[in-house]
Amino acid sequence: HPAMRVFRYLVLATAICWAAPAAAGDRHAGYYYPELTSTEEYEARAPILDGNDRKRRRDFISGIVREIADEPYPPTYAMFAKGAESEKLIIVAVQEGFYDTVYRARALFAALTALSRQTPLFAEFDQDDTFTFFDLCYMLGFEQITISDGKNFAHQVKFRTPSYKSK
Repeated sequence: HPAMRVFRYLVLATAICWAAPAAAGDRHAGYYYPELTSTEEYEARAPILDGNDRKRRRDFISGIVREIADEPYPPTYAMFAKGAESEKLIIVAVQEGFYDTVYRARALFAALTALSRQTPLFAEFDQDDTFTFFDLCYMLGFEQITISDGKNFAHQVKFRTPSYKSK
């Protein structure tokens, strides 16, 4: 039944979101996802927005979770924010075989870029369709995104301030 599937997903996403993290160097590794298998840096092309805070980032995540719950098929990932200011975005596959390579992770990011371009925020700031999902996350004050298959693969993207800002 679709309503039960959505309910189960929302319960899972809420439980993941509010559970206490494990202690370690990357306190989320080994708890929400395995140790990182790859990393990269992304130099943002967008400005950070004024007025960003923990609530704005959580509201953004809640909006995406609502969109996922409205789909007629079961979700393939859970998305949540962690860190004292919810500055770390985490995406974990909730089905076997999803997002287990950097290429599959990048495909999801491309799909999230397409979804993000439909938002009023993108319409206001991205007149040339040059910003990506990463840029939107940077604009909202996220510092990094970690994506995992929930089993063996974990890839982390850390955001770097645009070079035009440091000149």
